[in-house]
Amino acid sequence: MSAGTPTGKPAGRFRRLLDRLSSSQEELQSAELQRDTQTTGCTRICDCDDRQIVKVTGTLRHVTLRPRAGVPALEAELFDGSAALDVVWLGRRSIVGIEPGRKLIASGRVSMSHGRRVLFNPKYELRPLGQE
Repeated sequence: MSAGTPTGKPAGRFRRLLDRLSSSQEELQSAELQRDTQTTGCTRICDCDDRQIVKVTGTLRHVTLRPRAGVPALEAELFDGSAALDVVWLGRRSIVGIEPGRKLIASGRVSMSHGRRVLFNPKYELRPLGQE
């Protein structure tokens, strides 16, 4: 969904309406998540580099229990509309409130594992359910 015309000028009301009607549901959700990232002052996941300390926000898409080196690990995929990031809590089998569809803010040091961005044992804040 475009915020303006190709020349960079703001789009008119009709153009924005036309863009909304012709966009898929996934594109609209991605645009909403990216706006949420800006309003909370978080870093877009696509802009996160290896070994960088970041604060990111998004929606949990998948939550699974997957042992790592014999230790239980709760893994979740966080999506912010620009890219996805894996959030891993080592030594945990479950965390109340960590479930698919839940929005959260997570902060920590990003690492790369098998070509994917990962946050291990991040500080996190669950977003209130009323804001979703």
